[in-house]
Amino acid sequence: MAKWIQGAIQRPGALRQAARRLGLVRGDEPLSARDLARLERHAERTGNTRLKRQLALARTLRRLNE
Repeated sequence: MAKWIQGAIQRPGALRQAARRLGLVRGDEPLSARDLARLERHAERTGNTRLKRQLALARTLRRLNE
């Protein structure tokens, strides 16, 4: 049923790594909605399309988990 998820996640941990580089998260705490919003603002400012796609996938997966 959810085989598309395996294909969609090409770089596991990359979103968290980007958040760590920007100083938004420390340790293993989960990314909050506020962190995702900050990452989205950063992606908009820099024009980082990969980060935008990763954020969209993270939001989709979060909704699936609910």
